Amino acid sequence: MTDSHDASGLEGDALRLVGLEEHIVVPDVLAAWKALDPVLQDFAVKPASEGTMARQLADLGDRRVADMTETGLDVQVLSMSTPGLQSLDRDAAVILQQETNELIAEAVRSRPDRYQGLATLATPAPEKAARELERAVTELGLDGAMLFGRTRDENIDDPRFWPIFEAASALHAPLYLHPQTPSPSVREAYYSGLGPAGVALGTHRLGWHYETGVQLLRLILAGVFDRFPDLQVVVGHWGESVLFYLERLAPVAAIAGLERPLVEYFRNNIWLTPSGMFSQRYLRWAIDLVGVDRIMFATDYPFEFAPSGGARRFLQEADLSDADRVNIASGNWERLRADIRR
Repeated sequence: MTDSHDASGLEGDALRLVGLEEHIVVPDVLAAWKALDPVLQDFAVKPASEGTMARQLADLGDRRVADMTETGLDVQVLSMSTPGLQSLDRDAAVILQQETNELIAEAVRSRPDRYQGLATLATPAPEKAARELERAVTELGLDGAMLFGRTRDENIDDPRFWPIFEAASALHAPLYLHPQTPSPSVREAYYSGLGPAGVALGTHRLGWHYETGVQLLRLILAGVFDRFPDLQVVVGHWGESVLFYLERLAPVAAIAGLERPLVEYFRNNIWLTPSGMFSQRYLRWAIDLVGVDRIMFATDYPFEFAPSGGARRFLQEADLSDADRVNIASGNWERLRADIRR
């Protein structure tokens, strides 16, 4: 960053940069993850509990703020890291959703200039999760919720989870659909036998993104957005692989008997972020398919980190008008956030 005109065409630090996928871990949740049967444990638990990344996830103070400044991010929208509470049993999840959301809200209150927050929901108890979403938005001041595609072996489009979507729609509160490790049977069928490379392939290099892209498509094809047309869902990694197959996928809308063409759900109900994948090529593709007004920003901290102003530089160097740059940096998020019914 400079003190004069930067590459964005804006004066100095006038470009306010908000990251929507910026993670934390709460000690009690981490303990609950570790206590699970190994079959139910997400691969993300190990990096969340060891070494530098574990310290970054746990920190809500000066270390995190320094990292934000280093990459050029003004605000982090805090959220629980994968797999959230969705692998836990019902009673534990219900207790921990309240504790987690109050901790996030307290962090936001302590640094409102730097933090905003997304709620964590106990999806094993959908009705209670829906009520907690309402409390988190109307009482705690959070800005929606972070969800993951499966609750153990149940997909998020199952009708029993629809109370969550009903509540989010009524509140105009966005839901961020985040990756999680594919189910054990999928890992065994597609990613086994390759050692550490298979683990990487099945998680952060490919498996997470296919998993989440399929869950997003399931939401659309199950009619969730037809039933709740005001529902807004955010997905990272430029659409979790789905965006690049949108034209080929188009006929499934008619096969499923949907009310609209597939692309219309992306242009009316889906928002995209880069999740730290700072690719100008992907940015151009996303703009071409869904438009600038459906793109927001995210760095995926601490799993991705671009030092020396790297997050800010990505937008500064993009071939965008000043207005479009501002909208992606924070304007679109603030517009979405302003529509929440508190």
